Amino acid sequence: MLHNPLEALKKYFGYSSFKLGQERLIESILGSRDTVGIMPTGGGKSLCYQVPALLLPGVTLVISPLISLMKDQVDSLNEIGIPSIYINSSLEWNQLEHNLYLASRGRFKLIYIAPERLESERFLGILKDLPVSLLAIDEAHCVSQWGHDFRPSYLSLASLANHLQSRPVIAAFTATATEQVKEDIIRLLNLYNPNVYVTGFNRDNLFLSVVRGSDKMNFIIEYLSSRKNQSGIIYAATRKQVDSIYDVLCRKGFKAGKYHAGLSDNERSRTQDAFSYDNIRVMAATNAFGMGIDKSNVRFVIHFNMPKNIESYYQEAGRAGRDSDPAECILLYGAQDIHIQKFLIEQSILSSERKTAEYNRLQNMADYCHTSVCLRKYILQYFGEKDSPETCDNCGNCRDEGQMSDITPEVQKILSCVKRMGEQYGVNLVASVLKGSNNKKIRLLGFDKLSTYGIMKEYSINELTNLINLLAAEQYLYITEGMYPVLRLGDRAVPVLTGREKVLRKVIKKAPVAETSDTALFELLRSLRKQISEKQNVPPYVIFHDSTLQEMSKIYPVDRLSMLTINGVGENKFEKYGSQFIEVISKYATQRGIVPTSAKTAAVPPSEGVASHLATYEMFMEGKTLKEIALQRELTLQTVQNHMVRCWQEGREVDWDMFISSRHEELILNTVKRLGAQKLSPIKEALPEEIDYFTIKAVICKMKGDTPL
Repeated sequence: MLHNPLEALKKYFGYSSFKLGQERLIESILGSRDTVGIMPTGGGKSLCYQVPALLLPGVTLVISPLISLMKDQVDSLNEIGIPSIYINSSLEWNQLEHNLYLASRGRFKLIYIAPERLESERFLGILKDLPVSLLAIDEAHCVSQWGHDFRPSYLSLASLANHLQSRPVIAAFTATATEQVKEDIIRLLNLYNPNVYVTGFNRDNLFLSVVRGSDKMNFIIEYLSSRKNQSGIIYAATRKQVDSIYDVLCRKGFKAGKYHAGLSDNERSRTQDAFSYDNIRVMAATNAFGMGIDKSNVRFVIHFNMPKNIESYYQEAGRAGRDSDPAECILLYGAQDIHIQKFLIEQSILSSERKTAEYNRLQNMADYCHTSVCLRKYILQYFGEKDSPETCDNCGNCRDEGQMSDITPEVQKILSCVKRMGEQYGVNLVASVLKGSNNKKIRLLGFDKLSTYGIMKEYSINELTNLINLLAAEQYLYITEGMYPVLRLGDRAVPVLTGREKVLRKVIKKAPVAETSDTALFELLRSLRKQISEKQNVPPYVIFHDSTLQEMSKIYPVDRLSMLTINGVGENKFEKYGSQFIEVISKYATQRGIVPTSAKTAAVPPSEGVASHLATYEMFMEGKTLKEIALQRELTLQTVQNHMVRCWQEGREVDWDMFISSRHEELILNTVKRLGAQKLSPIKEALPEEIDYFTIKAVICKMKGDTPL
């Protein structure tokens, strides 16, 4: 019999501690409080209702909109000894009734249900016989018409509790909710005085980048060629583009699949299984068609087109790195992307109010593609996180070390042109005037007589529109709402036009291709996992995640106790597979003279579940230097340095004098007083090259004392 959540976590899931926020959510549910959990994709939402399900009497109903995701989760739960079923359109009615009868007899602990099923009175009548203790609603943002994936069937969930024997605890989960969507979740699901927990939206293992102006297909081919053993997803805006990407990849010899609404259910199911079982390594899919997948080892997500909003982008990008290992999220931006999304919005059956909201969110997405600030900070601020660090050292904008270029004269020309055109025209026409294009509309409007006509003729139209969009993203320009937006001067325009402020732009360099290193043992373990998965007829990651195999290949566990210290190895999985993996590890270690880890030397990772920056802080307080921490944790020094800044921002003590020489401190202080502390780049440019960004941050933190940045 289980006594507490931690015991359930270790016994069934093989983890020694919870991730950030999980324990509070679980305690709230076990305390019979309605609960809302807003956690990033990969943050462990499913554990927050799966663990309570093991400790509560009766059954837990899980509402999930994606059939394929249900199957993945049910397979994984049954694999670790938690009896579970799913009920959706793939089942015949007699099979459905039989499964629910077994559930009423206590056969299952979790039942996954598609929300559309709840629109059937006959089905609701059957549910009355179930002793439901917990109603868990996944993807809860679907209940709000202001969410990015509104589903009318979710509106019936509020009345579901009335059809059950007694009202269960209701727990709602989502990864992407603005303040308005959060309020809708509480109101439309009729939650009673719920505890609301927002664990943050940050996924610090994801490298975010935007690539502009490249040949998209060539980029993908080069990228995939350098990552031959990695799994990934390529999202595109239309079925036609998905088909085209798939055809090119197949011709080039890549093992690829495709997934969109134009395919039959069988085709989609077959392709997704092939992806899950590692028989194909790349999946091309449409943005608009939900491909639910719990595959943990997706190492990259590439967006062939800009998505329609930040919520969609972050959820889709979040399918990468669910095992918490490093992963890449790359958005390939082209000038036509925004026109495609506007067309899709205009062709939709949304109300005019909804369309206006969609246009606004599309502009936020376009701003993300053009901003020069930290991409992670941009996303976190969009979701309401006000105190996110200025830099993250894990996005294309922060990692780039290109030189700063003064583009003030170019910006003044653009702003002046917008002003002279009466602030009544869109990006393309302004770019055409600056280019000096000889088209009929410009002549009819008399814009060929303006002093700004042809003033930037040395630039291409594409370069000009990119620069205009960058200025809009940085508030030098403002783009109005609606189908036909126009440019107006933004809040920051006047100081630039009057020469009181300069505009600096980083010259972007192509990011280096990340190296991958799979050890020989890891490949042997992965091969064994593949053999087992084929015999068991389950995806390989259901056996063990890649991160679990990676940990085995570092620690070399060769007995029961040492194997159980590996994250992801619970008692049930050890009993099923432990001896097979120990045999491979023992043989490998013997052949190479490696001393394996026995129970006497196995170390339980003390910081599993602790936020990454807090794990760094723990080691720092134990007396380790930042370089030692970076080496031991296999992180870059800059990442560890940023961890220290974040810990200070959250109120932890840091002795900044350890990182600052008195000579540098005075130089930095004088420069900060002269330029201000809002942006670090101008400060860095004004200081000697030997002074790095971390030293500047350390001085500013010390200067601000107890006031976070």
